[in-house]
Amino acid sequence: MNRFGEMHCSIAQAVGVLGEPWTPLILRDLFLGVRRFDDLAEDLGISRNLLARRLDHLVAAGVVAKEPYQERPVRHDYVLTEAGRDVVPALITLMAWGDRWSTPPGGPPALLVHSCGELFTPVVTCPHCGGAATADTVTAVRGPGAAQGPGTMILSAPS
Repeated sequence: MNRFGEMHCSIAQAVGVLGEPWTPLILRDLFLGVRRFDDLAEDLGISRNLLARRLDHLVAAGVVAKEPYQERPVRHDYVLTEAGRDVVPALITLMAWGDRWSTPPGGPPALLVHSCGELFTPVVTCPHCGGAATADTVTAVRGPGAAQGPGTMILSAPS
């Protein structure tokens, strides 16, 4: 277990599962429909050994599932599980940050189209008032699972 897994913090726990450098790009490719090991390795330019380790980690964490598509030899498609699909909004929000603050020459390499047919840039909003959730509009308070430990200094004092 890495140090992140020891922290009593949801962000640290998520980083323990998703924070390895290639993981967001693997999840991006799976979201975009790249499902086969060889295709992932080729698209990412990642070593096969490293890709295998990352995929095994994501399968063990329940973020990716293996679905056999061939018996001899056994070969699998890799697909996002419900947990993997739930991380897609975070990935497209990260993409929007990259488009704004570190766009490659020529502009964004991909645009997002919502199911309504319109282009959009993801924005995190409050489900109650519809206002944007930003560093200026959100405050963290103790939750029911707050406990003392690494990574919890701000929330460990009683409110």
